[in-house]
Amino acid sequence: MAAGDLWVFGYGSLIWRPGFPFLSAVPAVLHGYHRAFCVYSEHYRGTPERRGLVLGLDRGGCCRGMLFHVAADARATVLAYLRERELVTHVYEEKVVPVRTEAGATVRAVTYVADRRHVQYAGKLSFEDQVAVIAGAEGSAGRNRDYLAATVAELERLGLVDGVLHRLDRAVRAIPAPPLGDHAVAHLTR
Repeated sequence: MAAGDLWVFGYGSLIWRPGFPFLSAVPAVLHGYHRAFCVYSEHYRGTPERRGLVLGLDRGGCCRGMLFHVAADARATVLAYLRERELVTHVYEEKVVPVRTEAGATVRAVTYVADRRHVQYAGKLSFEDQVAVIAGAEGSAGRNRDYLAATVAELERLGLVDGVLHRLDRAVRAIPAPPLGDHAVAHLTR
């Protein structure tokens, strides 16, 4: 990847918890991929015994998300942070893709795409299966349902609509939350 300013495309937790310094953030569209609960989480939002589901970019369609502009002097630090965060199990592949801003400009941005060959790739699960997994899973970063709720809340705040995620959120909220387990309690007390 060439030196200079960095652009990062966020579509899931990066939109509500980027965790890195940036100069600006603007709504943008990525064509050729769509946001989907297609990745099993055995660390952040689940465990090996009870896997959760997290968002990934999967082939086809388009995805509205946020484009973060990172200064050149923060480039190496931000890339190292993103690689540590997103490539824990290598279920994502780091890609540089063309992303279009709402103003019509196209930039090349780093993003993380689900690797369909990876064992944690969940594929296209039924709506009911997604609800069941998300409603009950929890990992080192907390409940899976909270990850979904935070993503939907940030999409709404930004004026972005994702009908599937909104529908999933309503269905998961209709199921009583299980008591916090050891993973979530440890996360909350840190």
